[in-house]
Order: sequence, then C-alpha cells, then structure tokens
Amino acid sequence: MDVEGLLTAVLANQWVDDTATGDIWARLLCLLGGRFDLVLQSCRSGHRLPDAAMFTSALQRLGVTPQQAVWLDVDEEGVKAAEGAGMKSILVEDLADALNKLADFTGVKAVTAGSVPPSCSPDDVSHGYVTIKPGVKTHYVEMGSGPPVLLCHGFPESWYSWRYQIPALAAAGFRVLALDMKGFGGSTAPPDIEEYSQEQLCQDLITFMDKMSIPQVTLVGHDWGGVLVWNMAQFHPERIRAVASLNTPLFPVNPSTPPMETLKAIPIFDYQLYFQNPGVAEAELEKNLERTFKIFFFGSGETGRPVVSTTGVRARGGLFVGLPDEIPRSNILTEASLQYYVSQYQDRGFRRPLNWYRNVEANWRWACSRPTGKLLMPALMVTAGKDIVLLPVFSKGMEDLIVNLTREHIEECGHWTQMERPAEVNSILISWLQKTHKTTSVTMAPKL
Repeated sequence: MDVEGLLTAVLANQWVDDTATGDIWARLLCLLGGRFDLVLQSCRSGHRLPDAAMFTSALQRLGVTPQQAVWLDVDEEGVKAAEGAGMKSILVEDLADALNKLADFTGVKAVTAGSVPPSCSPDDVSHGYVTIKPGVKTHYVEMGSGPPVLLCHGFPESWYSWRYQIPALAAAGFRVLALDMKGFGGSTAPPDIEEYSQEQLCQDLITFMDKMSIPQVTLVGHDWGGVLVWNMAQFHPERIRAVASLNTPLFPVNPSTPPMETLKAIPIFDYQLYFQNPGVAEAELEKNLERTFKIFFFGSGETGRPVVSTTGVRARGGLFVGLPDEIPRSNILTEASLQYYVSQYQDRGFRRPLNWYRNVEANWRWACSRPTGKLLMPALMVTAGKDIVLLPVFSKGMEDLIVNLTREHIEECGHWTQMERPAEVNSILISWLQKTHKTTSVTMAPKL
C-alpha cells in the first residue's frame, strides 16, 4: 500500500513493558514501526480500543477523515466502534476474503504468490560506509535484524539489484546488508586493475566484516558476486556460516590449462576477452548509459526486442555492434529503476567495474594455490534455465566439491534472476536460510 501512496496504521491496546522480557514487545514495535505510517499504542495515547477517541486520535495524526479510512479487526466490537466513528470496517474472519474486500475499497490488489513482491527504494533503507583502507570505501545498505546475510551483486549492477530481496529477507528475520561491490555505485576505489583481483576483493570483504563486528556471515551472490562468495567460502571458510549463489556455479580450477585458453574455448565467454583492453569496452558502454542498461537488463520471455549476443564480440568489433539505436525498456525494469542505474554510472563510468574481468591470470594463480578439499558449510546453488551465459550445465559436478549442497532451479528465467523472478528467488532464499540457521554445519577439527 505504501507503493500506492496509501497510509497505514496499527492501533493496539498495550501497556508499558519494562520487564526483563520486554524485548518481545520491542521487537514487534520495531517491526511494525518500519512498515506502518503510524503505530498508536493505548499507553501512549491515553485511550483504549474500542473507544471512539482512539480512532479519532489516529485519524487526526494521519490527517484523514473517517470517510477516507477503512478499519480491519478480528473483533466485532472493534468493527462496530469503527463504524460508529464513521469509518468503513471489515470483520476479518477469513483473511483472503478480508483482503478482497480491502482491495475493493482501496483499489489496491493484495499481494499473492504470483505477484511481484514489494521492492525498496534508496530512501527505504539505511545507508552506511566503511573505510577499508585509504582510497577504498565500501557503501552498503541495511535492513532488518537477526543473523547477518550479505548480498553481493554482479556486473553491471549495484546494491539496488537486490531491491526485491532486501525487504523480504529482513521481514523473514535476517539482518540484510547489500553492498555496492568494489568500484560500483557509492563504493569508491582506485582505478588500478590489481585492486580488483579476487584475492584483494576477498580481503576487502574480510576487513568490512571486521569493522562491522560480524564474525560470521551468510553470503549470497549473483554473477561476479557469485564468484566472490565461492572464493570467500574456499579461502575464508571460518568466517562463512553458509553460502548461496544465483546463476554462478563453483568452477573447479584447472592448474594445467592457462585461464585465457579456457575462456577462448567457450564461445559465449568471448565478451570477457573483449573486456580485457582498458578503454575499449568503456567507450562503448559509456556512450549512451540509458541504451546500455536497456540492452543489458531484459527478461527471458520477452519477444520482439533485440538481444545482445556474447559470442563473436571481438570479431564484430563490440558488444553492441549490430543492435539498433533505440532499444525498448524491458518489463523487468521500471523507468525509475533505469534512471537509478544510470545515476550510479554517470560520474565514474565502467572502468572500475570492468576491472573485475581484468585479473584473469592473477585469479587463476591464486585459485591454484588453495589446498584441495571440499566445502563443508551449507551451500545453495540456484540455476536459471534461460541464462545465455551462465548455463545450468556449468554447475554439473558441484556435489563433488561441496558436502552440503542444496540445488534449486528456475526454468523460465534468464540471467537477471533477482529482477525477473523475484518472488521465486525470495521463496527459495528464505526457505533455505531458515532451514540453514536452524541446523549446524559440518564441523572438522582445526588444523594449524
């Protein structure tokens, strides 16, 4: 209802609780306060439900008339009192029926399993910055309380790519921190290529956790964020409670094959080779930011729109070569979301984000240095059937690398999983997170 501009309120008969167990009420009030425009407690207002004065006080604070308001209650006495105050009222006996009646009154349909879940805007979340070292600062947004869950986006994105997941995971009882990854959005960093090696990025993330006083965290990544969370699980397992990746599998390292040869052997990775020369891809991607993001962000089921190909990029002279100047905006991207992405790249462009691709040799050497061994913490791999780059088949054999692996698959979904199938992603993540945080992971004796 907030999205539609409607005001919401909770009226409650509640006394001041200053006992040692008062945190139960505190948690509830905190949850309600973050989601309703007004939470009116009897102990604060001097009135009690179903007194008419309680309704009058709430209406005055909201600045609305009784005729503009609707009251929902499970108690008939409260319903009659609201009607006596001139309000429309709904007796909640069956939730679905009550929500349908509310939709008739407000014109706002209830969220169902098939609906797009509520998203958060930049103004809905708390923003923070952590200085990693001189010249390197990480921007993050935060919502909720509970076990920490850290969300890591990919290219060319921002924390905002998790806008549908942040409110849902927070409401499910988790402290959600979504980062602007190094060099993206509000996270500042030098343009030096070596600053974006996986080894350095993992160390930066450990520093972030240390400064935020987070001893262990559950990591969720997508695209390059998926690469990073797998590396964190491999190189810093003692700091990872659990790890999940959307689209990006855990690729086993092959010490006998140079990484550039591996990329050349997979035609759909040709765009990564095109990204290697500094300045070339930047010029193409920065030429028209709106067009760039319209090309990148599209849903798998959309027809009648040009789709970028990641094969043969070097041969044709650019990623976008051959595409029309005018690109329709995808159904998965609102105009407001498009403009937010544009704003995040307007000042500093793509140089730093593209540097994530330019540490191929350094990342391979570092990966080869890791002692062999299986991951022991709980892990989740979510594949997408219509991803044209990170194919589900690439995840084959992950069970040989991870002891406690859960798999999920969304067939009718492309690369931008969080945006294209937010309800399914939320359901998968919440179910896995709640299960994971009720159980203990596989343990092993420490080795010095």
